[in-house]
Amino acid sequence: MRAMSGEQQGGQYVAYSFYKVDPAWRRLPVEERAAGKDAFAEVVESWAERLEVRAYSTAGVRPDCDFFLWKITERYLDLGELGAALNATPLAGWLETPYSYLATTKASQYSQARRPRKVVPRGHPYLVVYPFVKTRPWYALPLEDRQRAMNEHIEIGARYATIQNHTTYSFGIDDQEFMTAFECEEPSDFMHLMLTLRESEASRYTERDTPIFVGQALEIRAALDALDGAASRVEA
Repeated sequence: MRAMSGEQQGGQYVAYSFYKVDPAWRRLPVEERAAGKDAFAEVVESWAERLEVRAYSTAGVRPDCDFFLWKITERYLDLGELGAALNATPLAGWLETPYSYLATTKASQYSQARRPRKVVPRGHPYLVVYPFVKTRPWYALPLEDRQRAMNEHIEIGARYATIQNHTTYSFGIDDQEFMTAFECEEPSDFMHLMLTLRESEASRYTERDTPIFVGQALEIRAALDALDGAASRVEA
């Protein structure tokens, strides 16, 4: 049976939307900023009943974005409809989207799995996200050579039990080949994993693995309050 229009049968669409607020927004009256944040948060909260959508703050960490949304759904149309709903809020007029990524799930050719592995967030406090592209010579290697290199890659990853990998695929639907997302307890844990992977055979065939984003998991209202320090003023 074919999937319904806009729906991926047996798999998921995984998307990341990054937002940066115009600094001029912070000069608006407090009440106007609060109303804009409320409207944006209400859309996210209402859509969380239809698809998986989680917020992560990068405020004060990266200069090019303040927060991002991790969205997971079986229905491609959900992504556009949620985007349109967010665009209708007052805050959207003050937001830029410097980065946006789209991927899907599928079974890995380097494992015994025959069906796509579902992306199920574990709720770790941090999410590290980056687009990933391999060099073309990687795909020219014999399958057994690629399998050997990936076996080493997988074995190294298994040593870091506190890190959960969510790799998805973007071939033909976005500018990167993969979207890699890692939930972790501490960003430094992921640094040690990446440092170890740099010495692996597969790493020789990395063409691009930037930009890298480290997001702190927050409820959407807390992530939006970080845009103007509202929570800090309340605590003070």
